[in-house]
Amino acid sequence: LRILPRNRSFYWEFIYEKEEVVKPQLNQENVLGIDHGVNNWLTCVSNVGTSLIVDGKQIKSMNRWYNKQISTIKENQPTGFWSNRLAAITEKRNRQMRDGINKAARIVINHCLKNQLGTIVFGWNKGQKNQIELGHKNNSEFVPIPTARLKERIAQLCSEYGILFIETEESYTSIASFLDGDDLPIYGEKPNDWKPSGKRIKRGLYRSSNNWLINADCNGAANIITKVSRKLKLNLSRLCRGTLTCPQRVHLWSAKKKRSNTDLSCCVVST
Repeated sequence: LRILPRNRSFYWEFIYEKEEVVKPQLNQENVLGIDHGVNNWLTCVSNVGTSLIVDGKQIKSMNRWYNKQISTIKENQPTGFWSNRLAAITEKRNRQMRDGINKAARIVINHCLKNQLGTIVFGWNKGQKNQIELGHKNNSEFVPIPTARLKERIAQLCSEYGILFIETEESYTSIASFLDGDDLPIYGEKPNDWKPSGKRIKRGLYRSSNNWLINADCNGAANIITKVSRKLKLNLSRLCRGTLTCPQRVHLWSAKKKRSNTDLSCCVVST
């Protein structure tokens, strides 16, 4: 038993042993590529022809409301001001973020187990999102979203279920065209004559060189798989236009409803 003080509250943590999860026999040549963002928190595409988007609008809205409340309460207050109300608001927000992280990670892992995906490739540029200028409004929303914690949680569950977790840099994945087979240079090593074959024409919409329209974030997730495809000798023949066009969208706080067609329970693996 551990007692942890946090934000003028005390939390009890019970430490216990649990039975080891039976690791399923998954095919590590079946890969899920993950591209993270804001409105689309996680965009997931696999080389077996599946795709889904974990919606991020709800968690972004929670952060926006939290920031607005904190800013209003701290207005005209001295530096370092803190109160019981601020502590309560912060704890509520932290619980919401933790719940969202656990739900999103469970959705990803269940998708892998259901479709025999033995490898996850997560696109991540260390420090990039905090360093680039996204504008005042977007920065205030993006920085507090705990995507790094979500990545760590997915990695923990991967270890538990025997799924290989790979983190790779994601430079140029959002502008290169997967359907046209564009090369993907590493950041800082782009040739002077390099150009993408396609173009993002609207928010969330990408057009290839032959005028095929696909989801822009799915294009990025597919390119993340391409980043490691040669090293892992992956077969991308089933990662087609249809997979990149109509991904299933999952809303975290409606995932328990029947219409969502999403299961958040822990998968039980039979032997």
